[in-house]
Amino acid sequence: MPAGKSSSRLIPTGDDHRVTPAELFFDLVFVYAITQVTALMAAPAHLTTGHLFASLVVLALLWWCWTCYAWLGNVVRADTGGLLAVLVAVMAVVLVVSLAIPEVYADRSGGVYAPLVFVLCYGAVRLLHLVAYWLSAPEDQALRATLRRIALTSVAPPFALLLVGTAFHGKVQILIWAAAMLIDYSMVFMTRGSGWRVASPGHFAERHGLIVIIALGESIVALGVGMAGYALTGPVIIAATLGILIAAAMWWMYFRKVSEPAEHRLVELEGDERTKLATDAYTYLHMPMIAGVVLTALGVKTALHQIADTKHYDLAEPLHGVVAFALPGGVGLYLLACAAILARVSGRGSLVLLIGGGLCLVAGPLMTVLPALAALALLAAAVAGMAALHSRMARSTV
Repeated sequence: MPAGKSSSRLIPTGDDHRVTPAELFFDLVFVYAITQVTALMAAPAHLTTGHLFASLVVLALLWWCWTCYAWLGNVVRADTGGLLAVLVAVMAVVLVVSLAIPEVYADRSGGVYAPLVFVLCYGAVRLLHLVAYWLSAPEDQALRATLRRIALTSVAPPFALLLVGTAFHGKVQILIWAAAMLIDYSMVFMTRGSGWRVASPGHFAERHGLIVIIALGESIVALGVGMAGYALTGPVIIAATLGILIAAAMWWMYFRKVSEPAEHRLVELEGDERTKLATDAYTYLHMPMIAGVVLTALGVKTALHQIADTKHYDLAEPLHGVVAFALPGGVGLYLLACAAILARVSGRGSLVLLIGGGLCLVAGPLMTVLPALAALALLAAAVAGMAALHSRMARSTV
């Protein structure tokens, strides 16, 4: 049956399957969700490490919502009636999740209880995923056994913990939700070779490349948000240009030096070995990459705001508090995740990415003494230099 025609059935994919417009449409709601996480991080007047960690827990839960459907869309066509209907329903639910994010740790009076809405919608997303996967493989007993095990160990217990967490506030709620997330992630990791399969390596790699683009796009949006409402000045133009350079270097590092070898290795493997590589390199190691981009976006947004707000900040004033660590730390986390992916797919890590990522992670104290504009310039130069050096060393080993 032609792919463009509607059907109530779930249509299996082939090994040459590529990303469909339906999946691109599905990702639009996650653009907003990631933007909401960045806004949640930046909400307090004085951002703390605890609030930053709490925001990353929310991001991890959202990532699990997205990656579930990346796997499902790899084995079932997303542009046919059956799965398309599921995706539209999930989009509506994730939109509600996104609307609840600003109140997920501090519910406002006068409306529904946002933490409970968040958890119930999250549970609905996971349930719809399991049901759709179950219907996609009526004769695959190994997969169905895995789905039953996932439902009992990786969905029901974490969901119950998330529900319990809604009855608490502050650190207790954050710790309960973090525990639920860890249980979910660990249980899925233990079943990563049992019944799951990657039908199309090209689709799987492309799907994850697109979510990296979405995250980088959100970091570019943060540039405009940071200076919104302020006059366009010379320092603002320079800062925005530096922000673009940082994003471009991060894009180059992944799409020129990480995604291609990862996809090639995925194509070479078969069966459980392919599934395990897809789980490790994409489902798990892409998560810190996305977190790194979001942290970097937070730092760039704050720096742009500070540079643009000349009434309250001097150009010589450095970044303060956790944000000073988030700006280079986000880049460091991204680079280390890239290095881990390369090590997983090739058995060889990148010394440039390891050293550069490590230095970025500990560069926070330096950011607290440099003017915000100088901090952006230094980070942009460092990331661009690492991208160039990594490219040269990679060519020399070919």
